[in-house]
Amino acid sequence: MNQNVGGIDRSVRIIAGLVVLSLFFVLGENTRWWALIGFVPLLTGFIGWCPAYLPFGIRTCKLRKD
Repeated sequence: MNQNVGGIDRSVRIIAGLVVLSLFFVLGENTRWWALIGFVPLLTGFIGWCPAYLPFGIRTCKLRKD
């Protein structure tokens, strides 16, 4: 599992995830559970790997030269 999410992309994902998760406390009782979908961008931002990028061959991080 190689990283495919770069620095700016990771930052945007973490911020977006936190914003969507914060809606849990703002939305009404029936719709508040949809805010838990914010865990997806938050987790992909933290681990630096997005499974949705794989089929398209997208990489937003720089390749390492070992």
